Amino acid sequence: MFMNKLATALLLAVASSVASVAAGDVHVARATWNPKILSPNTQTVWVRGHMYSVTWDASNPLASVTNPNGTLTLGKTGQQGVVTLSGGFPLADGSVQITVPSNIDAGTDYIITLYGDSGNTSDDFTIQ
Repeated sequence: MFMNKLATALLLAVASSVASVAAGDVHVARATWNPKILSPNTQTVWVRGHMYSVTWDASNPLASVTNPNGTLTLGKTGQQGVVTLSGGFPLADGSVQITVPSNIDAGTDYIITLYGDSGNTSDDFTIQ
């Protein structure tokens, strides 16, 4: 009887180990595409209420992108709270037209963040 319990316990331990490996306890690194924002940059000055192009380097996309569609947000360096300017556009396009909200304060510390496969933030730029 003792041998049956020991054999059962050993069998369960082995089965559990095999199931764990079969279930995929292996972590796979995920490659992300992080295109650099080209415009706006530190020399950019936008005017509230006007339309502009945001551009990024789309020349080296990965073969398999996790999320091929982008979202652009406008924020300020070091502050919480963002405004979504555009979404659902193909990252591979390399640019999107946006309108600067007219109800925001002027400042020299605005940033654009491009989300999609990863997140990439522009340099600080000015909005008048």
